[in-house]
Amino acid sequence: MIERVILLVEDNRDDEELTLRALAKSQITNKVIVVRDGVEALDWMFRRGQHATRPENEVPQVVLLDLKLPKIDGLEVLQELRKNDATKLTPVVILTSSIEEQDLIRGYGLGANSYIRKPVDFTQFVDSVRQLGLYWLVLNEPVPR
Repeated sequence: MIERVILLVEDNRDDEELTLRALAKSQITNKVIVVRDGVEALDWMFRRGQHATRPENEVPQVVLLDLKLPKIDGLEVLQELRKNDATKLTPVVILTSSIEEQDLIRGYGLGANSYIRKPVDFTQFVDSVRQLGLYWLVLNEPVPR
């Protein structure tokens, strides 16, 4: 059986905690895997390095991807995911505080499914995460594996 998890790629611990709290408050019960840089995100997705023993049946229902990451930035992670047959259809939601128009354009150009700017207001953020969860985890039909 496939275990549908959320992969949160976030290097800022405050933003990580905020996202986890918002998911819990929105009653999203999927397991959340947190990785803190672009290299670790790709290692987790491709089951290599420290994540080589990750269970094969643990696949992301959605990837929540920050852009400003150490080692490899989020746009490069997205580009690598889209180049690989095993991950090219995995839903990727860019979840960032970036207000750069070029990030928005490039994110969609590289195949992001959605681009959400992190609001500063917690109530607004919880509402955004609730809607995100409702769509990507409940309503959206995932690609068969």
